[in-house]
Amino acid sequence: MIHAVTYDSLSAQVAPHLPLLAALRKTRNITRAAELLGVPQPTVSRRLAALADALGAPLTVPDGRGIRLTRAAELLAEAAERGLAALETGVRLAREEVAPESGHVVLGFLHLLGRSLVPSLLAGYRARYPRVRFTLVQGSRQEMVDRLTDGELDLALLAPLPSVPSLVSAGLVDEEILLSVPAGHHLAGRRSVRVAELASEEFVLLEQGYGVRTLTDELCAAAGFTPKIAFEGQESDTVRGLVAAGLGVALLPRFGPGSPAGVAEVPLSPRPYRTIGLVWRADEPMTPAVTGFRDHVLATTGRSQAREAASSTKVRAAKPVAPGTTSS
Repeated sequence: MIHAVTYDSLSAQVAPHLPLLAALRKTRNITRAAELLGVPQPTVSRRLAALADALGAPLTVPDGRGIRLTRAAELLAEAAERGLAALETGVRLAREEVAPESGHVVLGFLHLLGRSLVPSLLAGYRARYPRVRFTLVQGSRQEMVDRLTDGELDLALLAPLPSVPSLVSAGLVDEEILLSVPAGHHLAGRRSVRVAELASEEFVLLEQGYGVRTLTDELCAAAGFTPKIAFEGQESDTVRGLVAAGLGVALLPRFGPGSPAGVAEVPLSPRPYRTIGLVWRADEPMTPAVTGFRDHVLATTGRSQAREAASSTKVRAAKPVAPGTTSS
């Protein structure tokens, strides 16, 4: 019990100075740390000296014009950053429990979902809760999965759904994948095309990490070949532009509304589709605002049953999806 009491006492002395430790770890400079905290430099120096006395070891050593944290200080500062992050989450939960109508939702989504799906979902929710704030984050599917897993996002709209045990997903809409070819291509007038017929074609692909790229690789592998890569890009619109220029073919979601200039969209046989879904972390408390928006999305799209994310590449007759909900 002696050690427990000693550690409890030391923890009580360190706790008020968590922001100072985190600031020092970030700036490596006492003056800049003081500016970051909005306190005089002598105050920072006194607090450091008091912490060093309590710990029984120095926390900093000179390093050029700045300072370097000792090993003991690095350990404390790393713990301080984790503690501050946990405290911020707790404060947010408590504040939004009192006032859920003014909460904050961090939503990640694939680029082209910003055309129609995301705006329509946000407009419907903000009509009921106009004070809820949203931070919108766009990126590739893998980037969104990583940031969601790391706790940087509350929710993410993804396709295909990820196979990650720590995440839960709910399918929203099914989106057909079509063959995109230049308007004058010999396959442009076909009623349907088998993927195996594309073995000799050059492909314009999205980069690794994008859901459509993964699906394309899987469909081609199932047809017995590896796609010949002519170009790789980060946006579906860029890929379509390269296809229109005659630089290759691509497997992409249906363009909408309207038809893409210079590109013919041909159904595949059998028809592949991917599911656009809402994804969140499993077994983790949500703020009322995040819970409210999640439930709004599920109710709006008519899907109320969440499930663990599973394998996302499927082939069957695709269900129709509203124009403008294509994603990369």
